[in-house]
Amino acid sequence: MVSNRTNRKVKKIIKPQVVLEGAGVRLKRSFPTNVLDYPDPFLLFDHFGSDDPADYLAGFPMHPHRGIETVTYMLAGAVNHRDSIGNSGTIRAGDVQWMTAGRGILHEEMPEPIDGHMEGFQLWVNLPSGLKMTQPAYQEVAAMSIPGVESGPGVRLRLIVGNVDEFTGPVVGIAAEPVYLDVALSERVVFSHPFPRDHTVLIYLYRGSIYLVEENTNTGKTIYAPAMLLLEDGDMVTVRSADEPVRFLVMSGKPMNEQIFRYGPFVMNTRAEIEQTLLELRNGTFIKI
Repeated sequence: MVSNRTNRKVKKIIKPQVVLEGAGVRLKRSFPTNVLDYPDPFLLFDHFGSDDPADYLAGFPMHPHRGIETVTYMLAGAVNHRDSIGNSGTIRAGDVQWMTAGRGILHEEMPEPIDGHMEGFQLWVNLPSGLKMTQPAYQEVAAMSIPGVESGPGVRLRLIVGNVDEFTGPVVGIAAEPVYLDVALSERVVFSHPFPRDHTVLIYLYRGSIYLVEENTNTGKTIYAPAMLLLEDGDMVTVRSADEPVRFLVMSGKPMNEQIFRYGPFVMNTRAEIEQTLLELRNGTFIKI
């Protein structure tokens, strides 16, 4: 017997806040904010994008991380990366960078406009306590390696992480077992996809407007970009576009249900672990070769 699947309702709608980070990069931040702090296992989500180089050229000079993974997904422009474990490279439109900070890494991310425009997203994902001091790692994925899937009439998605039908995203080995999709809908079409019931699911709408269908009904609500949606429990995510094409990200991950203690770019489980991290930064033992 097949049980009825239920659509996930909207639990919270978050309008991104404009913040300055790095050496003066202007961002739209969905969390952490006073509205949404920690949708376990996700720690931070930023949307950067501008036609004014003054908003982003200062970039993110060399800085540390510990206890997390960072995901950068580009729509336009480029970001030059360099880190303390010997990686360097450039990600451009459609590319993904997935960095596991683990026990500690220093890196820099310096934006470079192409035709005057820069746009992309950065997501921070928690590491469980048993992996927070794991060896740092780095995955750089070219756009051509990311499957483009036509999952229905007028529905096209890019599969960064996870599985859709017979396709598998190129980023693998992530502790939170995430799914990360970039979905494009033509006008007046429906996207529907199952997600594990025990996963946290987020939708970030960055173009147009969507109509989110609620559980076992034909009703829902219209939501306009930019907006981050935290969804309630359920089996399915079902989204309808209105009278214009739309673009949105869908991100899901398995909660770790662990206490966290965060201090800027460090996310550990206790205050003592943060204090140890700061001590290592001061005495020069933070980076372990």
